[in-house]
Amino acid sequence: MPQTAFPPSGGPTPPAGFLSGNGGAKDLPPDLDTLTRQAAACGDAAAVVELAARTPEAAARLYRIWLELNGARPDAWAAWFNLSVLLNAADDLAGAYEAAAQAHRIKPDLWQAALAAGQAAEALGDRAAAIAFLRQALPPAEGRVALHKQLGRMLELDKRLDASAEELRASLLIDPHQPDVIQHLVHTRQKMAAWPVTDLRVPGLTAAEAELWCGPLATLALHDDPAMQRRVAADWIARNVPDPGQRLAPAAGYRHDRVRLGYLSSDFCRHAMSYLIAELLERHDRDRFEITGYCDSPEDGSDIRARILAALDRHVPIGALGDEEAARRIRADEIDILIDLNGLTSGGRPGILRWKPAPVQATYLGYIGSVPLPELDWLLCDAITVPEAETTSYAPAPLRIEGCYQANDGRAPELPEVSRASEGLSEDRFVFVCVSHHYKITAPVFAAWCRIAAAAPEALFWLIDDTPESVAALSERWQAAGLAPDRLIFAPRVDPARYRARLALGDLFLDTTPYNAGTIASDALRMGLPVLTLAGRSFSARMGASLLTAVGLTECIATDPEDYLRRAVAMATDPSRRPGLRGPALAARWRATLGDGAAFTRRFEAALISVLKRP
Repeated sequence: MPQTAFPPSGGPTPPAGFLSGNGGAKDLPPDLDTLTRQAAACGDAAAVVELAARTPEAAARLYRIWLELNGARPDAWAAWFNLSVLLNAADDLAGAYEAAAQAHRIKPDLWQAALAAGQAAEALGDRAAAIAFLRQALPPAEGRVALHKQLGRMLELDKRLDASAEELRASLLIDPHQPDVIQHLVHTRQKMAAWPVTDLRVPGLTAAEAELWCGPLATLALHDDPAMQRRVAADWIARNVPDPGQRLAPAAGYRHDRVRLGYLSSDFCRHAMSYLIAELLERHDRDRFEITGYCDSPEDGSDIRARILAALDRHVPIGALGDEEAARRIRADEIDILIDLNGLTSGGRPGILRWKPAPVQATYLGYIGSVPLPELDWLLCDAITVPEAETTSYAPAPLRIEGCYQANDGRAPELPEVSRASEGLSEDRFVFVCVSHHYKITAPVFAAWCRIAAAAPEALFWLIDDTPESVAALSERWQAAGLAPDRLIFAPRVDPARYRARLALGDLFLDTTPYNAGTIASDALRMGLPVLTLAGRSFSARMGASLLTAVGLTECIATDPEDYLRRAVAMATDPSRRPGLRGPALAARWRATLGDGAAFTRRFEAALISVLKRP
């Protein structure tokens, strides 16, 4: 039974003179008769609780007197509960049971009172009463599952990841077969660098189930198997995006003088996708294309949002529309090709796509993998990210853009002055950089980095300061590998301009796998920072290879983990092994290739024209 009495909480202020007439507990009269008179004169539960705490030898008597006079008050639960604690300590089990039961009758949500009554009843041999009270202390299993789940989600959004993980796991301990809870728990563990991320310690839940139900985003960093990624995504869609049973667009298409091209997104705001796609929207050939943005994005007042909206011929807000209503608006606009820029990421509206509001529908850029909605026709990619041999592993069918798949903004950014000194970096040390989110860092990747650090003892590792939990976990593993703590540096998050500027301070960007850096890798190359990547099988594991091929840095594409390690160590320890293309020369190459927005737009439009439908 709980042994800690309830303090007064939120109750009224004790009336003057209740604790003493002249100055506090030290002046309390010692005899019970005086205490009795003071208790009788006061109807304040908070005051009697405080007084009893200061006079423990008389506390039980004081509570009984006060309750005789004030027991019907709604705040009397505190006195009843504290009396039960005192009586239990005095081995008066029957009295403790009755007092706890009275507290629970007054305050039914006081689970501590129900637990205390149940424990006292058990000690008295009344098992039926004990079970009844214990059941009252708990909501039904369905309610507990829902409460833990909702708490976990709220704590995740509040970035309290440790607490979130505990609540999500508590929900699974009651019902282990909850795919949506497993999805959030696995991804939360990825963000905490709590490896292995699928070891959820839930009886009845296998690692195979956790891997299947990890969710679309988590699978990109968990599996380098495009077929498995597709299976995870298909399972998520089957559970979350029902088929409305109706298709809106004519299968044969429309007859328009210009191609009506629609973009669907919740990220027309300060988001990495918008920074990539802004120039593409601006450069579309208006003699051939008319551009409409179907926007479910926040009005964040950012410069990039203003630029995106200015680049559209029409901006159609759909945030207040349901999926069917939004789909019917797209159908009424007779969009020829609808490009979804979210895929299966947060904020996406796949329910709109299921209505098939356009005769041709494609997914691009937001989600780097299969989006197996039957109503999607194409996955925009390139010949490196999705080789011909892997075509059948993906859904929808790959539509390859000539050259690199990734749109980029070639505008020269305004950058602040930064230096190694201003960022806390040594001027004469080799600096490995990775500013990707920590959920992309896997146990094998970090183990490889530790081996690289051991073989290149003068090198520093410069990571982003992502979550408190992941920083602590990575630091602990780093030191467990025998590496000096001051060689692992976590950079604070900064605004986009400074983030880009300080990339130029590093010597080599170490890519993650199987979820490569995308926007960040392109930014690194733009700033003259070479990227070392490990090319895997899946789209997400081949983004780096595509970007490096585009700029001509194929010597930075490793073929297996040992090759990745050898190349990193060689570049850190032997200046002659470092890429010849780096610094200003690499930045110039980026501008001439990935940064050539006009050339990319022509290749992008050619891919779209190749699948346009006309009756």
